[in-house]
Amino acid sequence: MEFYLFAPTIKWAALTGDFNGWQDTEMIKGDDGYFRTRIDLADGKYEYKFRVESNSPWQAGQRVLVADPQATAVNEANSDNSIRFIKNGQVITDEYQWKHDDKPLPPNPDVVIYELHVGDFAKDFQGLIKKLDYLQELGINAIELLPVPANPGNYSWGYMPRHFFALENSYGNSSDFKQLVDECHGRGIRVIVDLVLNHAEPESPLVHMDHNYWFMEKNPDQFQYGPKFDYLHYDEWRKFFPAREFGKLVTRYWVTEFHLDGIRFDGTFLIKNFDFLREAGQVARDAVPMKPLFVIAEHIPVDPSVIRPDMPFESLWNNNFLYPIGANLVEKDFGGWKVWDWERVKQALQPSLMGLNGPLGSIDYLANHDQHHFWHELELNGITGDKAFRKAKLGMTIEFTAVGLPLLWMGEEFGEFNDKSMDPRPLHFELLEHPKNKDLYEHTRRLIRLRQTNGALKTDKIEFLHLDEKNRVIAWKRWDEAGTVVAVVVNFNDQPLKGYVVPNFPKELNHEFIYDYPVQVNEQGNLLDDFGPSEAKIYQKI
Repeated sequence: MEFYLFAPTIKWAALTGDFNGWQDTEMIKGDDGYFRTRIDLADGKYEYKFRVESNSPWQAGQRVLVADPQATAVNEANSDNSIRFIKNGQVITDEYQWKHDDKPLPPNPDVVIYELHVGDFAKDFQGLIKKLDYLQELGINAIELLPVPANPGNYSWGYMPRHFFALENSYGNSSDFKQLVDECHGRGIRVIVDLVLNHAEPESPLVHMDHNYWFMEKNPDQFQYGPKFDYLHYDEWRKFFPAREFGKLVTRYWVTEFHLDGIRFDGTFLIKNFDFLREAGQVARDAVPMKPLFVIAEHIPVDPSVIRPDMPFESLWNNNFLYPIGANLVEKDFGGWKVWDWERVKQALQPSLMGLNGPLGSIDYLANHDQHHFWHELELNGITGDKAFRKAKLGMTIEFTAVGLPLLWMGEEFGEFNDKSMDPRPLHFELLEHPKNKDLYEHTRRLIRLRQTNGALKTDKIEFLHLDEKNRVIAWKRWDEAGTVVAVVVNFNDQPLKGYVVPNFPKELNHEFIYDYPVQVNEQGNLLDDFGPSEAKIYQKI
């Protein structure tokens, strides 16, 4: 059985493991930069590490133990030993047999994304499998997981990757994760995973092998998350960019090994190297040419050039939706954005106005893992009780009828109130026992169903019908090529409007969706209707 380690700048390396009594078996270095050795091993599970003569500046020349940088499993409870499984004389990751690879999955324009942290939502992969019935009943058809590669400790968000190919032990093993993905596919749910390729955790193996070969000598970023990969460093001897090749290898592994349906590249605004991002995204697509892959970027502030045609990304997380809509919901400046800035509101509803073109350009949300739950934001701004429920339902209606793809942060559908914290924040599912929280859940569930069945809401077609700044009312319509039309009227004011006239209204629309009653538009194209405080209504033809 061959063991290998790519370490071109290192002079000496040895293999040590439970198969040789944790003694050093010296490895032979080839011209290709790989150290290799062979060990006769029967089928089974083995733990091992490499001992290398470090080339990192603070420990140059010292012999240090490191895990295999490409280990697909590690034992975090035992010094992060690398784990290798052998069956029939071959290295395997696991023995999982896929069951639902042939099931059709929703195309990219149809997805409604549910972002979740495995630990807080369900503790581990098996717990999440048990929660899939809940998610299926809610109606979402894509889950986006915070990073699942191995991080230090038993709880984290996953954004300090130590082992880039191994799963977080506290969530389960590779078979557990594959079963989760497979069960999602069986329910028509796509699986997107957040991938961190800007930096590594300080104890990551590559850091201790040769920091300056893989990482920038000095991290120039304002926020020092960890050693930052140097995607500009070119190895003249081997004619390649080592950090780029490693990042592409990581990307390909996760997409192919776990049959993923999408990748969200975390912190592309920190990576900044568009050559690498283009290559990594293309590697992901090439790895699964027969299936639709959703490639998403987190780029803050929003930069439309990231989704131009020569880039691999189809969508951007859009904070420019959150802040202007959030400001109007809390009725004061929010996140540094002005309240009642109607041009910004229009841009949020029609992201092409800020250069995010097409139905996929913008991923819209009122909360994600980087934010407080929006219910918590309401509380911080003194909005509680019935008014908070009105605001939450209003925000949901706007999100699901704006141009773009809606994303829910776990628990948002029933009014989860957790703040943003690096400490465990399990969801309060017991809130669903309260009638008003259950009503918010049902409201969200109906909006999800509408978003998935109404073609007008899957396009980028939108026209603003009416803006009344005094009464804080805005109306717009959506449509598709098949002639389906939907109109939305939003009363941002927390005061009722009786007998309110909305001009320029599509005459063919005859029914209100949320409250399920008929309406009539007169010959002049005026809609006459009542609007409650902080209320939106959706109109369609039936």
